[in-house]
Amino acid sequence: MIVAGFRSFFFIVSGVLSVALGPTGQGESAAAEPSHAIAMYGEPALPPDFVSLPYVNPEAPKGGRLVTGNTGGFDSLNPFIVKGTPPWQLRFLTHESLMYRSQDEPFTLYGLLAESVETSPDRQWVEFTLRPEAEFSDGSPVTVDDVIWSYETLGTEGNARYLGLWQAIARIEQTGERRVRITFNRPDRELALLAGLRPILKKDQWKDKDFTQSGLTEIPIGSAPYVIDSFEAGRYVSLKRNPDYWGNDLPVRQGTANFDEIRIEHFGDQSVLFEAFKAGEISFIREFNAEKWARDYDFPAVQSGDIVKTEIPDEKPTGMTGFVMNIRRAPFDDIRVRDALLHAFNFEFINDTLTGGRQPRITSYFSRSELGMQEGPAQGRVLELLSRFENEIPREAITGYALPQGDGTARNRRNLGAAMALLQEAGWTVQDGVLKNEAGQPFRFEILLTQGATENQSIIDIYVPALQRLGIQPQVTTVDSAQYNLRINDFDYDMTYMRRQLSLSPGNEQRLYWGSEAAGQTGSRNLIGIASPAVDAMIEEMLNARSHEDFVAATRALDRLLTTGRYAIPIFAFDVGRIAHSAHLHHPDSLPIYGDSFYFMPEVWWSDQK
Repeated sequence: MIVAGFRSFFFIVSGVLSVALGPTGQGESAAAEPSHAIAMYGEPALPPDFVSLPYVNPEAPKGGRLVTGNTGGFDSLNPFIVKGTPPWQLRFLTHESLMYRSQDEPFTLYGLLAESVETSPDRQWVEFTLRPEAEFSDGSPVTVDDVIWSYETLGTEGNARYLGLWQAIARIEQTGERRVRITFNRPDRELALLAGLRPILKKDQWKDKDFTQSGLTEIPIGSAPYVIDSFEAGRYVSLKRNPDYWGNDLPVRQGTANFDEIRIEHFGDQSVLFEAFKAGEISFIREFNAEKWARDYDFPAVQSGDIVKTEIPDEKPTGMTGFVMNIRRAPFDDIRVRDALLHAFNFEFINDTLTGGRQPRITSYFSRSELGMQEGPAQGRVLELLSRFENEIPREAITGYALPQGDGTARNRRNLGAAMALLQEAGWTVQDGVLKNEAGQPFRFEILLTQGATENQSIIDIYVPALQRLGIQPQVTTVDSAQYNLRINDFDYDMTYMRRQLSLSPGNEQRLYWGSEAAGQTGSRNLIGIASPAVDAMIEEMLNARSHEDFVAATRALDRLLTTGRYAIPIFAFDVGRIAHSAHLHHPDSLPIYGDSFYFMPEVWWSDQK
């Protein structure tokens, strides 16, 4: 569980994007030219001779120490496999991909390990040329053999998030001393970018070793600016900036990786972490609760100016944060039951109690962006797409939908009445004060939480009495991070917390989040278990859209299906990034379109301390 770190920045840097529309023409016979970058629409904003990204301070001083905090422990230093619980930051601090994403353009990547990229107009293949100077932290060169091995190993033995790309690859082959070509087995314009965004590992390190085994004895060797210097199991990991880092002169690396040391401290829960921040033991903290931001951040270090409170806006969709139901299991496979649990969730009262009503609610997966579902009935191209599945999808996907709204009181009588009606329709009735089905089985289910997630626990503490008034018998189970990850990977839960950050460039990761194929893959990110032909079709429409208008329509249609499926109970929208940090930390004045501090730390920040 991540509490004070900035995970989504790293996901965006290494995440899923779409490739540039190529020149007019069809098939592999059309001319293709190597380029320094690829973009979804039009041309990359930065020319081949750009000297730095527009939102960094290329003159930022190097030095100082950044201490970040996680909750829970860790028992592995390999972030690429299913087993074990590593500090999540390691994937992004110690390893690099062939390409690097600009935060100031929705869909553009620039060369990192690769000096150029070339792809056919139909995106049936993509070819990368490695930089001759690219090397791992041990000084050995990054080779085409390393690239090919990394893709195959991650795709067959790694975390489930790497499986989708590997299954889309028809062949991967060396075409020159520093050139590697990947040919795909299906039309998908985003795959060329996915191919540029896989972490590259050192093949020779794993000779005669089992890559799938977790632990603390084998630290994967990467090529990124930071290397693991020391650690104590379950307590901390210290990373030092590699003085011999190969990419110091790259344009995409100017003004980045400025700290000499990044230390990841682990704490038992969020309360302990917050006290550690107040005591100056960690450098920054991201605050999600607007009420706590206004109420609890007036301690002496803030008053003296030693701690600075910063709010940074962004332009991304809300994504989905909330509690999801595992529809692989009864009774959550019944949409009426899921709808009832949504009605029983008294968001207005919870929001007022926990945040003073300061934070708006997430209304759909892509809300607060042009990609989100629009009010009222589906129209135009969205209606056309959804009508193909009219008999298979919730009718509200076409007619219109909005989340249930409570009256703001603790009792929430109207919505609880609606919830009971839905449950009765689904065959559940109250017998001797207990909700039971026609077979006489009581409605019991487990809410799985991880230790340290105090706000989630506070929300559930308010939710549980409402469920009990309906005759439901919920059981709240709190486990440590290692056990939580094991159960999540095995889909061993009824309801649990989920946070899915969504960008302005949704792509193949949507298959991992909501696709039918991922629903049965152990360790996949499809926590809900969605296996819907309509959802799959909207994802395919989105991935193969040739115009911005078609892309937006497909995403809006997908948003309607996900929202009206009542799979998640949405909570707060994080409409602004709230970060409190040591006064010796600084960030550039120019903010990119993904400007929220959630994306912004610590890649381009720096310290004025040596």
